[in-house]
Amino acid sequence: MKYPRQNKQLFIENRKRFIAEMEPNSMAIFHSNYQYSWNGDAMYKFKQNSDIYWMCGIDQEDSVLVLYPDCPILEYRECLFLTETNEKIAIWDGYKYSKVDATATSGVPHIYWNNNYMQQLRPVINMAETVYLPLNENDRANPASPMKQLDFAKEMQAMYPLHTYKRAGVILQRLRSIKTAFELEVMRQAVDISKKGWMRILKSTKPGIGEFEIEAELAHEFLSNRANGFSFDPIVASGKNACTLHYVENKCTVADGDLILVDCGVDYANYASDMTRCLPANGTFSPRQKDVYNATLRVMKQARQKLVPGTMLMDYQKEVEGIMTEELIGLGLLTKQDVKNQDPNWPAVKKYFMHGTSHFLGVDVHDSGMRYEPMQVGMAFSCEPGIYIAEEGIGVRIENQILITENGPIDMMDEAGIPIEVEEIEALMKR
Repeated sequence: MKYPRQNKQLFIENRKRFIAEMEPNSMAIFHSNYQYSWNGDAMYKFKQNSDIYWMCGIDQEDSVLVLYPDCPILEYRECLFLTETNEKIAIWDGYKYSKVDATATSGVPHIYWNNNYMQQLRPVINMAETVYLPLNENDRANPASPMKQLDFAKEMQAMYPLHTYKRAGVILQRLRSIKTAFELEVMRQAVDISKKGWMRILKSTKPGIGEFEIEAELAHEFLSNRANGFSFDPIVASGKNACTLHYVENKCTVADGDLILVDCGVDYANYASDMTRCLPANGTFSPRQKDVYNATLRVMKQARQKLVPGTMLMDYQKEVEGIMTEELIGLGLLTKQDVKNQDPNWPAVKKYFMHGTSHFLGVDVHDSGMRYEPMQVGMAFSCEPGIYIAEEGIGVRIENQILITENGPIDMMDEAGIPIEVEEIEALMKR
């Protein structure tokens, strides 16, 4: 891993929170993701399963975490099964966790090698009445590739059909959405690296640069600061490209007068940041670009104040759309008559602002959480309104990440001093 070892209390605390939700005499089994073939003998870069990482911090393929707090055998109350390294693996693939390092990373006291681990677990599973198994229950997910979690659930049900099975995902969605102090420390490090990337491209961007070169500048800064890289494929969209919400080709040359939308996140220690900024290619916003940018910024500042305990995400979205409607009227993009005659199922605002304002943030950039339950203290959300005017070739989205607290929302990117005002951006680009 590029990142330094994290505080094991982060993972100890997370396991305690999960165990507190388990039924008596139950166990939970978590697996790492599959490692997928690319082409020939090449493999895709391994990405750890978010649930097992959140529980133990082990960032390695073929890993298994077992929790059985009521187990009569002490050694199986919390244990990990990992790949046993050898001289050949060390020569070809490098470092794998030793038992000592695995405990130092995770706080899990008992480490075993995963050779024939299911046979080793057989008597333990037989003692349990209930087994918790995780699946990807993120309601935005549309998985098309094989999943270890689903395959293992089928294997368990075939081998142990008389056990009771429960969904670990229901517990995890609620727990993962509320961040501990240890998690927030890591998330703030990701935000700090995001700031460094933004400052770098403010200095290097000019007409004639490639969108791909801006992406490369961000990647350089992120990797130089020990991040794993991007938390999602970055969007670097100049001019009309910014009106395509998921434009990730980043293939065009930036023209003089273009406004550039950059939506990127840092993956630091498997925690994600998410930030969107806009910058003028030549260092100066045109009057129209400035008006659209400031309108979007006003909406963002008002929207983030509504991210408070008790807020319902869907009600919040409607409120933000109401704020945005007034700004679009002010920009001459909508009229009051347009609003009066709108289809309530597709309001007029959707022509220029067609996406949601906020999503959960954490281990995943679109993190686990219950979207139909009230917001709670400790949750972290994006706040990202946008205005997309295809006929003018202007697309603006401004995104910060917001922490919900008892004393009101904290903007983690304002907290880090990430420049966002037009005057700040222009001044930094002129240096």
